[in-house]
Amino acid sequence: MRRLTAFTLAVLFSTPLLAMHCPMDMAKIDEQLETNPPKDAATLQQVRELRAEGEQLHQTGKHADSVRVLGKARYLLGLKP
Repeated sequence: MRRLTAFTLAVLFSTPLLAMHCPMDMAKIDEQLETNPPKDAATLQQVRELRAEGEQLHQTGKHADSVRVLGKARYLLGLKP
């Protein structure tokens, strides 16, 4: 019973936490693009596409997918996870 309760609580609290994580990731990506964008045009384009996809996923409520996609963009920018 304790495991079921712990699992239920983890599920209930993890979605809002991921939802709050997305805007922070997007802000860090935006800041990096403004202050120190990648010199390679292909990388810059890929980061912009991933950032836009991450925002769209966030807005549709797919926060885990959004965090994953934004993580790829952060990696390309050399930002720590």
